[in-house]
Amino acid sequence: MKRKGLLLAPLSLLLLVGIYIIFTLGRPAPIPTKYELYEGVTYRRIVRYLPHAMIAHVIVIDRKVGGMSFFVTPGEDVPDGTIKARTTSEFLEEFGVQIAINGDGFFPWWSRSPVDYYPHSGDGVTPNGFAASNGTIYADGLQNEDPEPTLYVSRRHEISFNQPPNKIFHALSGDRMLMRGGEIVADLDASVIHPRTAIGVNRNGRYVYLVVVDGRQPFYSAGATYRELAELLKHLGAHSAMALDGGGSSTLVISDEGGKAKILNSPIDSYIPGRERPVANHFGVFVNR
Repeated sequence: MKRKGLLLAPLSLLLLVGIYIIFTLGRPAPIPTKYELYEGVTYRRIVRYLPHAMIAHVIVIDRKVGGMSFFVTPGEDVPDGTIKARTTSEFLEEFGVQIAINGDGFFPWWSRSPVDYYPHSGDGVTPNGFAASNGTIYADGLQNEDPEPTLYVSRRHEISFNQPPNKIFHALSGDRMLMRGGEIVADLDASVIHPRTAIGVNRNGRYVYLVVVDGRQPFYSAGATYRELAELLKHLGAHSAMALDGGGSSTLVISDEGGKAKILNSPIDSYIPGRERPVANHFGVFVNR
């Protein structure tokens, strides 16, 4: 019996390792890492196991390095909306940005099954909140009784939250504020766990933080609560931060040397890991390589 127990222990360990490998296959390795993507742009992968599994992907942009500029998906004259739905990868390749994350929530939208969903790429949708690109406003957010928080980008590519410049250049709304004045917003939910996307800036606006947390993937990453997301941004050094659309929309993409999209996180749509959801708008970064 003792010999049998000794044999079962390594077999059980091998089985657990095998299951873990299957669930992480094709996804970013659940190993903390940090490296420079471009001059002035750093990527970090943060891995936590308690109180639940969480893998966060962080881009830190140093605006002091020349050549950085920001971009929001432009609106279009399309049926049933103000913009054409695209995946984050499609947005990056179409507009030639080097870094991209998903933006605001949008309507119409449904996901009843992997084959019954809306929008598909090219379908018309409208962002939930205020949106502008290259000085043109294409969504006013008036359908919301409680307006969404909004990020503004000036012509000098300075970022502010809820304080529009004299002339609006780019604007992108989000789900809720996570940090104001260096402090975490009070009463953020600390129980509901989902994939998340957020953007923040430090006190003087030099550093911009893009954060995407993987979720809904057992044995890999459960996701984060809004409170956990805010705590992560505060730890990174953010002074102000806003959550963007999360869930199946959460995606972080960079450009390879040929201008093709490379997904850095593990998006999940209709509970299919690696599947990107077409969304309304996006936040992009041009990097002077």
